[in-house]
Amino acid sequence: MKSSIFNVVGDFFALDIGSSAIRVVQLRGGGNNHSLVKYGAAPVDVKVSLSDAPADQKKISDLIAALVSEVGISTRNVVVGLPSNKTFVTIVDLPKMSPQELKGTIKYQADQYIPMSADEAKINSVILGDSPTDPAKMEVLLASVTNKFSEQRMEMLEGIGLDVIALEPEAIALARALTPSNNTSAQMIIDMGEYATDIVITSSGAPRLVRSIPTGGQSLLKAAMQNLNIDENQARQFVYKFGLDSSKLEGQINRALLSTVEVVSSEVQKSIKFFNSRYPNTPLAGIVTTGAAALLPGFHQYISQAAGNIPVQAGNTWQNVSYSNGAHEQLMSVNHQFAVAAGLAQRSGE
Repeated sequence: MKSSIFNVVGDFFALDIGSSAIRVVQLRGGGNNHSLVKYGAAPVDVKVSLSDAPADQKKISDLIAALVSEVGISTRNVVVGLPSNKTFVTIVDLPKMSPQELKGTIKYQADQYIPMSADEAKINSVILGDSPTDPAKMEVLLASVTNKFSEQRMEMLEGIGLDVIALEPEAIALARALTPSNNTSAQMIIDMGEYATDIVITSSGAPRLVRSIPTGGQSLLKAAMQNLNIDENQARQFVYKFGLDSSKLEGQINRALLSTVEVVSSEVQKSIKFFNSRYPNTPLAGIVTTGAAALLPGFHQYISQAAGNIPVQAGNTWQNVSYSNGAHEQLMSVNHQFAVAAGLAQRSGE
């Protein structure tokens, strides 16, 4: 098992094992010239995806094998996303040194920066540039995942004949997909999944802040079910049809969801405050959303107001990828679902 976070070589496809769906994307080319080759998704039972039971893991691997075959992906090399609840990503300031020296330093000092034992984790680092607070230091992105989780994931995939050539935190893939290739400004990404919302602030395309909170689409559904005494199917219809629009159904849905959405907006405000204090000369130009956050009516306006009227819009997962005109409508219909997979697929060897 030679895989480590970030490293990629040769032809590969991207795999995003989500809580409600499995997604794959294969691109051709590199740098700023990626073209879409294959993509596809398969729904998965949430109870199965969240289970560590061998029988359920077998179901997941069978679904992946079937999806890869159905989509027509021929390469066996795969880059796999690591969910935010299984990874730790942070930005630290360290004395300036070479990449080689950094590897040695991280090896012996990792316990200061990550919430897991360095001996029991895969750790990688990327130098982002000079520290914004101390010219004698450099800014370094650290990412870690436990050996146990990464090895379980690799064994599962190797069991169906795939070769895991890289593991990457979803937050980094999001930043790659949802930041325009020529963008040098700062922006926030809000990705609301079923069980968590990831908040990433990027500057010049690189993550500068990564946070995750255990509030997601399921939290919205539960709030609607409990406050309105309706079943899950009704809740889903109401939440994604009316959302935070206070003019619909006498504002009942808005009121039912407000306290849950406030958890997300509070974290957005804290993240902006932290970013502005660390990067006072880099204003946040905008906020983009994906996942459930891109579908919830009224969410963009609500977050924009909470963030001091910073513009908010749905992110374009495919903005750095070329594809045929005939594929546009279908790709836009699943735009909010594929940000992680598309970002993983745009990974180049570094």
